[in-house]
Amino acid sequence: MILKNYPLYTGVLLACTLLYSTSNIADTTAAGPGKVFYTPYQSAAPVAVDQVQVIYYRPVLSVQRQGAAHVYVDRQFQTGLLPGGYTQFCLAPGTHTLGAYLDDAPAYRGKRHDLYQANLQAGRTYFLRVREDASTFPQPVSREEAEGELKSTRAQAHVLSRVDSVEACRHYAFLKRDSHVRDYRLNDALTFAPRQTSRQYLSGAGHAALRQLVEALRQDQAQIKRILVTGHADPMGNTARNEMLGHQRADTVGEMLMDAGIAQSLITTASAGSREPVVHTCYGTYEEQVACYAPNRRVTLKVELETGTP
Repeated sequence: MILKNYPLYTGVLLACTLLYSTSNIADTTAAGPGKVFYTPYQSAAPVAVDQVQVIYYRPVLSVQRQGAAHVYVDRQFQTGLLPGGYTQFCLAPGTHTLGAYLDDAPAYRGKRHDLYQANLQAGRTYFLRVREDASTFPQPVSREEAEGELKSTRAQAHVLSRVDSVEACRHYAFLKRDSHVRDYRLNDALTFAPRQTSRQYLSGAGHAALRQLVEALRQDQAQIKRILVTGHADPMGNTARNEMLGHQRADTVGEMLMDAGIAQSLITTASAGSREPVVHTCYGTYEEQVACYAPNRRVTLKVELETGTP
């Protein structure tokens, strides 16, 4: 998924304010008048090839912002997510605007500005997590990580969607037999020198690991459906800089895969910045911290394979 800043200046103010605190959640586990949550999350089935499925959620965290996070789709209000809630909807493939807004009233930014444009691909399911740092940017999450957090969530049920572009999802359970995801654990190999992103600063082990990966895919004789390449950074630096480093590292590895014969259309790149560290805390001199944080300066790959099994 490619996300871009997309300012817009149209729309009208939302008619009513949806402000809840986490104290409103207790004993609201069934749909109906005055109820907030409905059914617990169950693993999302694949959707039709002419649809896109989006699961936007807000896990319960140790440090949580108060109030609802207003989710907007195509400048229209979808729901107000409370901690422990999720919303699930389908769209036509293509370009859409997405975002989740904390402290949204009275500006209602999701209708008028601070929007982000997403190019959503047909037949895919996207898991998006609400950010608690006041950023409205959707945070893409892998299915494995998202469903681990979604186990303790329930469907948000206290408001109706106002989004015209949302469609009823057409799920096809048999599609689960057509593909599987293989997590290539090359975290220890695909590491970069500090603050560097170009291929000459990728470790020698990283170059060797990529060659082995391409060879393994060829030996599998399996058709590649998608390769998700995610870049990571260490925490030494500001958030924006680390986000950029992650994107640039992912792009570098993606280019190397293309050079090895993988089609560009199969490769999706993303950045986790410094949000998913392998090593959390390092001490000592600057040089000692740089060496200690080395495992965080990495790129991870998740390969989805088309099996062709009936």
